[in-house]
Amino acid sequence: MAGLEVLFASAAPAITCTQDALVCFLHWEMVTHGYYGLGVGDQPGANDKKSELLPAGWNNNKDLYVLRYEYKDGSRKLLVKAITVESSMILNVLEYGSQQVADLTLNLDDYIDAEHLGDFHRTYKNSEELRSRIVSGIITPIHEQWEKASVSSPHREFPPATAREVDPLRIPPHHPHTSRQPPWCDPLGPFAVGGEDLDPFGHRRGGMIVDPLRSGFPRALIDPSSGLPNRLPPGAVPPGARFDPFGPIGTSPPGWQISAVIMGNVFVISQAFLIH
Repeated sequence: MAGLEVLFASAAPAITCTQDALVCFLHWEMVTHGYYGLGVGDQPGANDKKSELLPAGWNNNKDLYVLRYEYKDGSRKLLVKAITVESSMILNVLEYGSQQVADLTLNLDDYIDAEHLGDFHRTYKNSEELRSRIVSGIITPIHEQWEKASVSSPHREFPPATAREVDPLRIPPHHPHTSRQPPWCDPLGPFAVGGEDLDPFGHRRGGMIVDPLRSGFPRALIDPSSGLPNRLPPGAVPPGARFDPFGPIGTSPPGWQISAVIMGNVFVISQAFLIH
């Protein structure tokens, strides 16, 4: 256990009880696993510095020891608290970054000889067992949990952006549409809907009446009397008027003549019984 005797010798004047000796052993174990002591207390202090020695004032409170540690590469920091409860000591360790916690309870009489605190070679009992319990109960769990947290959120690296991508003043090139746009008309206002139904010449858009003569597709001239049992009398459908059968073509009952004609703003429906 190289280094423990030197550490014990430097702290011997301050070691006055079994819990002091146990905290000294714990500090040595932390140093051997790559940690440096920073200082005492929960918060960083102005006098904090990395050191393998115990910081000043480390055992001012015999019931609660609070020490802070930092790993040698600065990747993690630990807050260690040792609480004295009768003849036992509860060790609590918090890793600041991942907020992982590990706890260990030790019986002071099992590992410290209270009658020989001034003699290093007789102070500690069952040293190998004590080392094993500290490593398995505190150091290993903290390291494993920290490594799992690092793997679950790996650092993502992105390729460097090119000059064209980071230039804030660059105007993106205009790519004209190669496909032909559909010949859609501009949308009408809400009050233009149905306007064609009031226009006898069909110059406006938005009507709801089906006009086969103005469907937009080329076709032969349609006889307005188609589908009726008899022909409409002359002048029944004025020239240029939009015409729509009142019902499906060919469904009018025999002897009846039904038609619908729009003239100006007037919608005229005529129904007459023809006498042969």
